[in-house]
Amino acid sequence: MNKPDRLNGVIRAWEEGRPAFACFAKAGRETAIDLSDSPYDGIIFEMEHNPWDVVGLQDSLQYLLNRRQIASTASLAPRVTPLVRIPSNGVEKNQAFAKQALDRGVYGVVWPHINDVEQARNAVAACRYPRPESAPLYAPAGTRGDGPASACRYWGLSQQDYYANADVWPLATQGEILVFLMIESVRGIANLEQILSEVPGIGCVLIGEGDLSQELGFPRDYDHPMVRDAMAQIVATCHKHTVPVGHPHVTSANLERLLAEGYRFLMSAPVRSYGVVGKGRGSYSGE
Repeated sequence: MNKPDRLNGVIRAWEEGRPAFACFAKAGRETAIDLSDSPYDGIIFEMEHNPWDVVGLQDSLQYLLNRRQIASTASLAPRVTPLVRIPSNGVEKNQAFAKQALDRGVYGVVWPHINDVEQARNAVAACRYPRPESAPLYAPAGTRGDGPASACRYWGLSQQDYYANADVWPLATQGEILVFLMIESVRGIANLEQILSEVPGIGCVLIGEGDLSQELGFPRDYDHPMVRDAMAQIVATCHKHTVPVGHPHVTSANLERLLAEGYRFLMSAPVRSYGVVGKGRGSYSGE
């Protein structure tokens, strides 16, 4: 089998030169069905503050699929790309959550509260399979356990084709897995330059402005000058290293400003009516 077309819709959006749009969602059948035909490029199933439910996650992934869409497009790529935010903070280095999510078939893992190089390297390594030290793109050395049966079936690939594409982008150009690091602390901002300089394979930095605003003393006051300045530091560092940066609270009021500031991963609250602003996939309709 030849390499399939790009399966990960978020990566596809970036490769096409446009921002990717997404939302958080609770794992569940009805939510997955409702969002399966949405204009979003991706959905992050939220399991940091919601319960960790692997069975619910696997069911959600299945209900995101639409047989008519698959047949009409003649593509294995899901219309909306499933991602997951895991419970463990970066300091916990808990790789089991990433392994179980990837083995279900998600195309990306969001790691909360990443604060230093060691935590970032652990996040990327957990999403990669081991390989010989002599292999190209060896580092960060993979630690993901080998159990891809469900993921192969969900992606629609043979086991060997899955292995060939189940690596992290953009380190591996053919990779379909995204590693998101959430930077949501003063320490994380201070170390972001070093993180992006020393750890390859980071697909996107997602700002956790809720926790960041708490630490700065202005809880959820996202427009406070100190909060805006801290976020601007993150954006500038990501732009310097050409790493996409994401914003988790996009509304119709701030959309144009965020696009102008260079955010490339834009998250709204889940919406049930898709009267979108703009044209085509990934447009945003407001909260």
